[in-house]
Amino acid sequence: MSNKNEYTGIVGWIEHRLPIFSFMKHQGEYQTPKNLSYLWSFGSIAGIALVLQIATGIFLAMNYTADVNLAFDSVERIMRDVNYGWLLRYSHAVGASMFFIAVYCHIIRGLYYGSYKGPRELLWWFGIIIFLLMMGTAFMGYVLPWGQMSFWGATVITNLFTAFDAMIPGLGTWIRELLLGSFSVSNPTITKFFALHYLLPFLIVGMVVIHLVALHIHGSNNPTGVDVKTPKDTIPFHPYYTIKDFVGFGLFFILFFVFVFYAPNYMGHPDNYIEAQPLVTPASIVPEWYFLPFYAILRAVPDIGIPGTDIVFISSKVAGVLAMFGSILILFVLPWLDSHPVRSGRYRPVFKWFFWIFVFNGILLGWLGGQHAEEPYITIARLSTLYYFGYFLVILPILSKKEKALALPESIDAAVKEGK
Repeated sequence: MSNKNEYTGIVGWIEHRLPIFSFMKHQGEYQTPKNLSYLWSFGSIAGIALVLQIATGIFLAMNYTADVNLAFDSVERIMRDVNYGWLLRYSHAVGASMFFIAVYCHIIRGLYYGSYKGPRELLWWFGIIIFLLMMGTAFMGYVLPWGQMSFWGATVITNLFTAFDAMIPGLGTWIRELLLGSFSVSNPTITKFFALHYLLPFLIVGMVVIHLVALHIHGSNNPTGVDVKTPKDTIPFHPYYTIKDFVGFGLFFILFFVFVFYAPNYMGHPDNYIEAQPLVTPASIVPEWYFLPFYAILRAVPDIGIPGTDIVFISSKVAGVLAMFGSILILFVLPWLDSHPVRSGRYRPVFKWFFWIFVFNGILLGWLGGQHAEEPYITIARLSTLYYFGYFLVILPILSKKEKALALPESIDAAVKEGK
C-alpha cells in the first residue's frame, strides 16, 4: 500500500483517514500470470451478474407484496403498471440464469485447471459456499411469484427434509417447519422467503470479498498450472486484464439482452404464470434448470437393501436426499481426492477424457432432471449418477497415483514464448 505522503490536498486528507486511493492503486498494480485466457473472465462476469441481481431486486422489492393473497397480483402489477417493471422483472429472472451460467463455467474452468489444489483449498471452499448461498437464494426467489411451480416446488423440496426423520426422529420435520414457518407452504413461508431472498445476496457479497482476499494471497492459477517464479511470469491486472474482462462483459450483456428482449421466458416454466392452487397438482413438478442435475440425482437413487428381498436398509427418499446433498458437499474434499502433482488438465492426457465425459454427464443429468420419472430416463439417470460419484471417488484417486503427465514448461514466461 502507498503511504499518505504520496497524495496531497483533499485526496491526501481522505487518504490519511481512509486509504481508498492506495487500495485502488494496489488493485491496479496487482500482478497476475501473463497467460490467463478469457476463461478467467467468468469470475468477473459472475460479479457483474450479482450486482445486476441486487440492483434489480431492490427495485422489485419496492413493488412486491409478500402475501399469499397478493403476491401473484403484485407481480402482474409490476409487469403491467410499474414504469419499466417488465424490464426489471425480466432482467432479474434472466439475470438469475445468467448468474448460474457464469458460475457453472467458472467452476468447470477451476475443475479442469486444478484451481482447487494447494495452496488454494480455502479459496475453493469459499467458492463452494458462495454456490450454496446462490442455490438457497434462487430457491427462495422462485417461490415469490406464487405461481403453480413456485408453490409445488417449495412443497416438494421442503418435504425432502423429512427424510432426516429416518436418522434422527423428528429432525427432518423440525427443519421443514423451521423453513416454512408453518406446517405447510403458506403465508409465513412467503414472508420468510422474501426476507431471506432479499438479505442473502448481501451475505454473498461478503463471501465474494473473502473469496477475493483469499485469491490475492497466492494469486490466480493459470492454464499451465505452473507457479509464478519470476517477475517475467506476471503482468499488472490493469490495464491488461481489465480490458479482457470488459470484452467478456460485452459478450455477456449481448447474450443477456437477447434473452431479456426476445426470449425472457425461455428458461422459465409456463405453469408459473398460473396462480398457485394448493388443490391442483401440476402434471410435472420441476425446479429451475440450474437445479435439474441435482434433481435428477435425487430421483435416480433406488432403495438400498438386499436384492430379491423386501429388506431395505435405506429408502430411496433418504438415499436420494443424501446423494443430492452429497453431490455438492463432495466438492469440499476434492483437493484431497485429486492429489496428482500436476494441476492443469492440459498436461494430463488421460484426465482430459474422463473430465469431458464428466462435463457431458452433468449436462445429461440436467436434461434427465426435466424428464418424467419413467423408463428409460430412470436407468440412464442412475448410470449418470454412478459416473458422477465414480469420477470423484474412484477415477480421480486412481489417476492421482497412476497417470503420467506430460512435461510441464519451465515457467509461465517460457510457456507464453512457446505459444502454449
